[in-house]
Order: sequence, then structure tokens, then C-alpha cells
Amino acid sequence: MKPDTITLWRPVGPAELALIRESGMCSFPPRLPDQPIFYPVLSEDYAIRIARDWNVPHSGAGFVTRFEVRRDFLEQYDVQEAGGRALREY
Repeated sequence: MKPDTITLWRPVGPAELALIRESGMCSFPPRLPDQPIFYPVLSEDYAIRIARDWNVPHSGAGFVTRFEVRRDFLEQYDVQEAGGRALREY
């Protein structure tokens, strides 16, 4: 991790991963109508749980992406707690 960035994770299913690959691993696809919010999470463990518990049952597979985001960009967003301190997302 670079000092001016923070590592975030995003659980995805196979269709979303295919679109990420098509972008050259440079962008996430637009959100779906039934999932309009892009929510990167602050914990790899939390992302793994989402991929395992949600993506696998819904699409047959789950994957976790990892990426760096500039800290100054993230300052405009609040961290949300989803059921406890270890379950945090933007």
C-alpha cells in the first residue's frame, strides 16, 4: 500500500469479474438496477464472507478484488458500519 492510498476490497460474482477483466482490470462495471450502490469494504475477511455467503449461492462463484484508492478521494465519503466494527464499507 502506498502512503497516500488505502486498500479496499470488493466481492464480485463471475459476470462482474468478466466485465472487470474486459476493462483490463482498470474499472468496475456500472451497477445493476437491483444493486445500484457500489460498496467497497475495508476488510478482506468481510469481502470473503460476502463473496462466499452471497455471491456463491446467487451466481455459483464468488471472487474478491483488491484495489488502491487515493485517501484524499475517499475523504468525501463516510465509512458505514454493517453490523459491527469489523464489517465496514464505504
